[in-house]
Amino acid sequence: MALLVQKFGGTSVADSNKILAAARRAIQAHKRGDQVLVVVSARGHTTDELVALAREINDRPPAREMDMLLSTGEQVSVALMAMAVEALGVPAISFTGAQIGLVTDSFHTKARIRNISTDRMQAALDEGRIVIVAGFQGVDENYNITTLGRGGSDTTAVALAAVLGASACEIYTDVDGVYTTDPRIVPEARKIDRISYDEMLELASLGAGVMHSRSIEFAKKYGVPIHVRSSFSDAAGTWIVAESDARRLGVPVTGAALAKDEARITIQGVPDRPGVVHRIFHTISKAAIVVDMIVQNVAVEGKAEISFTVAKGDLPETLSAAESAAQAVGAASVQHDAEVAKVSVVGQGMRTHTGVATTMFEALANEGINIQMITTSEIKISVLVERTKAPAALRAVHKAFLLEQVHAEAPQPFYPTPAGKRPMKLVPLVASDADPDLPQGMEDLVIAGVDLDEAQANVALFGVPDAPGYAAKVFRAIGDAGVFVDMIVQNVSLSGLTDLSFTVPRDSADRAAEAVRPFGGGKVVIEPDLAKLAVSGVGMRTHTGVATAMFRALADASINIKLINTSEVRINVGADAANGQLALASLRKAFSLDEG
Repeated sequence: MALLVQKFGGTSVADSNKILAAARRAIQAHKRGDQVLVVVSARGHTTDELVALAREINDRPPAREMDMLLSTGEQVSVALMAMAVEALGVPAISFTGAQIGLVTDSFHTKARIRNISTDRMQAALDEGRIVIVAGFQGVDENYNITTLGRGGSDTTAVALAAVLGASACEIYTDVDGVYTTDPRIVPEARKIDRISYDEMLELASLGAGVMHSRSIEFAKKYGVPIHVRSSFSDAAGTWIVAESDARRLGVPVTGAALAKDEARITIQGVPDRPGVVHRIFHTISKAAIVVDMIVQNVAVEGKAEISFTVAKGDLPETLSAAESAAQAVGAASVQHDAEVAKVSVVGQGMRTHTGVATTMFEALANEGINIQMITTSEIKISVLVERTKAPAALRAVHKAFLLEQVHAEAPQPFYPTPAGKRPMKLVPLVASDADPDLPQGMEDLVIAGVDLDEAQANVALFGVPDAPGYAAKVFRAIGDAGVFVDMIVQNVSLSGLTDLSFTVPRDSADRAAEAVRPFGGGKVVIEPDLAKLAVSGVGMRTHTGVATAMFRALADASINIKLINTSEVRINVGADAANGQLALASLRKAFSLDEG
């Protein structure tokens, strides 16, 4: 007998009719022979109303008491849902997070799941009941009620699907799936039938609000297939699955996204020596600021420029931290721009298709849109543009990759293979003596690997005009020369000219340099011996400090960082090839990946 987890969001249980409709969906699956576990959020605007009520009482309510208050919203929902299922003739039972032993850490209002006890839920399922569980909440080892923060109910649902070995986790919401981009900006956007975990992580971090990054990280870590569906129709939605199940042959780009509320900070005149990058980002991380894009191009005359983006709302405190860091390392100045946006294309097909960057840059050039920064990963290209031009940029790249056509065909039926139960050693609800053998929490960061590529070279163009269309010309020439480009790094221009770097296979470096020499402002430099180091993992978006740890390990080994670019699942840096093996060993040690 298969187990199905269904999650219903606040809009799906907003009133009695919707609760009954959700109950009927659960009963339909139950009558097909599945065991059914339902996770529900607080109804409608309940959480917002409770927050507002708390602030009427206390301007700064204690976090512990906020968790006590907010958890009541889901408790109402589970009771009503169980009543609805019973009224329709099927036995049901409701549980709070504490009642099923969903144990978290003690960070109130943003707790992370440590472990979950399955006994009580499994016993109720085996009795033929539909089990209703409150999302968004748990209990710490001292029995304090905790809440999981943004996306918490989705995270609860995926976590329960993981520990119970569910065949799938259905996320019912007010949209019918994940789209190629925001349909409010691009009406031609199409629903995607299947998308990989990594692609969804990139899109979620870029503002695709259907799913939160945290639940996708959980699903990837434990191999849980997710089906995002509409609460109001029986149509198939979007499956979020492993790369092998999501692969779409011949298609380089799956979707495009816009993160519109970005701010850019540039630190100029950064001394090009080991440890400086770490010192800068360590200072910023101590301020609990989440950094998005990080770009460092090759140094000129011993000085480098480092740019990074943060949420616009974090700009004031970021500037304060950045200025402190700049002063500490002897950098020249700190500049910023609060009116920028990030436009990205995402697709696992980029790994095997050339010309993706060229297509994107030409689409923007045809619209007269200037590119301020470029950063890439294996499955994503992101550019920073002026915020007022961002919607036009999104429409241009969506059209350039024919996304309205790629996803136009009717989805094929998809039936994921059940992954089976994941055996876990449970953390005692009340810890006695410290036990070093206790497992890590279910949501802890997992570094999947540290990779070294010693077969790359870096080509740098200095003094490139900061004008629309220039990057498109450069990468069109490289493509015509038959050269495959890996990393692309362009930092922001503060003088009308910019520098552009890219890495290519070492045996293609001379050919690439000749192809771009007409665009290099007279100065094209090849660095033939570059070590590219990459740290990849699950949880890198929601666990801050991975980049800082990486930079610290390299600094401790006195290894200088020459290039940086980042994504949601990977951080890439370039260093001298002579230091490649030492850098690899240092990073493996830093992330506890030593062999043996």
